[in-house]
Amino acid sequence: MQPRTPRAGRTGRPPRLAREAILSAAQRILDEEGAENLSMRRLAKEMSSTPMALYHYVRDKDELLLLLLEEHAAKFPRPDLPAEPRARLLASAQVLHDILVDCPWIVEVVASDDLFAVSAMWIVENILDAAIECGMSPEDAVYAYRVIWYYTAGELTVRFNRERRHAHLDRPPHRDQITGLDPEEFPLLTMLGARWSELTTRDTHRRGLEAVVAGLLDQTT
Repeated sequence: MQPRTPRAGRTGRPPRLAREAILSAAQRILDEEGAENLSMRRLAKEMSSTPMALYHYVRDKDELLLLLLEEHAAKFPRPDLPAEPRARLLASAQVLHDILVDCPWIVEVVASDDLFAVSAMWIVENILDAAIECGMSPEDAVYAYRVIWYYTAGELTVRFNRERRHAHLDRPPHRDQITGLDPEEFPLLTMLGARWSELTTRDTHRRGLEAVVAGLLDQTT
């Protein structure tokens, strides 16, 4: 009688390798199809396996996403931040943007306000600390963080959705065809029409961030 082969996913090196393979496959799905298309069933199909087999290594989709968030955040270097509180607030807010800008799926995931990476919470801590040193109460510092987060997530979401949609269009985007408007009803839009696409797709995140931070600090004076 042949001895039974031990089940994978219990002890030693094979489970660790299996988890790495699962994370790698999940990352491919996220990069190519987005977070909304990642499921345990989809992941099992990608790996020529079954959902039940994957549950030996990850509890559910949320745990899978948390592992991937931690992996991404842990790889991001911690820059030296300025000592002056206003400059540190702005620099920390910029880091929040920079850690997300190359990973559209992360914005999809963290915008739910449910999942987060502990390895990235140093950014939030620095935003709160800098805001308080700028004269805000702890409650107002949380408000400032939320405003910065909403601006950052919103700006990136619009950018990612535009790039994703435009990549599959076989015609010019409708919003770029603004030159056809009635000049009597829309004189300003008609005047800007030829430059509308270029003006509205510029990377103005930093300029907007500086305006957001300036507005928040003006509220404390």
